[in-house]
Amino acid sequence: MSGTLDQVAAAAGFVDRTLQNEGAWYRADDVEARLGGQLASYGSSVGAVRGTVRDALRKYKELDHDAVVHLASALWGQPGPGSRAVFERRLAAVVLLQSTRTLLRHSDLTRIEGFLRSAGTRELTEPLLADVVAPLVARLCGRDRQRAAVVLARWRTDSDSQLRSAAAFIDQQAPLQGDTHERSL
Repeated sequence: MSGTLDQVAAAAGFVDRTLQNEGAWYRADDVEARLGGQLASYGSSVGAVRGTVRDALRKYKELDHDAVVHLASALWGQPGPGSRAVFERRLAAVVLLQSTRTLLRHSDLTRIEGFLRSAGTRELTEPLLADVVAPLVARLCGRDRQRAAVVLARWRTDSDSQLRSAAAFIDQQAPLQGDTHERSL
């Protein structure tokens, strides 16, 4: 496990350094203003974020399920004590999950729930829902599908409007009621 954590730390450091190097102050100012100062910004372009994640996945080829979800969590969090979370790091976490979504499991919905609760902007929640959660839920079957249904049922009644909206989106994209996928087998 310590080898995985070392690899995750190295990959997170690579992504963070690269995003900082790709940043521009004028884009950082624009992002921070657009997001109302909720998140810090390095000012990296979306293309730079995507390229950085692609390069990280090439450099750290042995990232398995556990390493991917730990890396996504590391990128989603604060880069250091006392600092604000960074928009581009969070976007990199979304791109990472998009790129590795076939590794994800129903149990990852709880981690993603935390991301949705703290995202603070549709620029993060929309791709997370459309490109990660919806495809994940759509491919589940059997007990995994039932377990995902329990999580989504909880989201539907949560006091957080972000989660209620997420559940409504998933219901439209990958409905779990009736489990027609299993019956067609």
